[in-house]
Amino acid sequence: MTLLALKPGAVLLIAASLSPCQAPLSAQNAQENESHHLLWIIPNYRTSPTLTDYSPLTVREKFRIAGEDSWDRGTVALSALFAVTAQAANSNRSFGQGTAGYAQYLGASYGDFVVGNYMSEAVFPGLLHQDPRYFRRGAGSGWSRLRYSLSQSFITRGDSGHIQPNYSEWLGNSAAVAISNAYYADHRTAHEAATELCVQVGVDAAANVLKEFYPDLETIFRRKHRREKSSSSEP
Repeated sequence: MTLLALKPGAVLLIAASLSPCQAPLSAQNAQENESHHLLWIIPNYRTSPTLTDYSPLTVREKFRIAGEDSWDRGTVALSALFAVTAQAANSNRSFGQGTAGYAQYLGASYGDFVVGNYMSEAVFPGLLHQDPRYFRRGAGSGWSRLRYSLSQSFITRGDSGHIQPNYSEWLGNSAAVAISNAYYADHRTAHEAATELCVQVGVDAAANVLKEFYPDLETIFRRKHRREKSSSSEP
């Protein structure tokens, strides 16, 4: 569970601004160019740039990906940010305020990331023989790629290579929400748990959108940087 919030308008703007068709990279070149961080901070260890020459992961590899996502410096930074916003909103009154309260918010926030990552990327994918990776489409219209990226919260690839319902995403996040009740004393009702599950799956869906379009955004940023550099060097 890699967390990222994108506003709907921003998602549509990304999709609409892309060219109608883009040629996919070769598997080797795409893998070499894959960044381990999105926007310089968000962990990106379970994105596969192509489905070419698909090979399933072992259970050990699934746990390795979950570990890389969990112990990355970006996860710690995002946990600290989420803790600040949660404390400012006083979302868990039992944690309190001040330094001691923030420490509890930080621990709970980081726990959400770690438990969610291991449940949805390792434990349930291992038990259900499903692949936790996001496979970038990289070709087609912006709208078709947007639909594809959003759909991956509901469908995934099994270790057999066939398309399956994404049980790991929903059961993994459900287990993470249930476990979180042990340290979120103020969030124990069924309604709050269901809401938190939808939020976590929605955030994962938004993260998939960014994973799909991030190489295009990088290209736009590089082109803009080259134009600015060229303009500044002109007499």
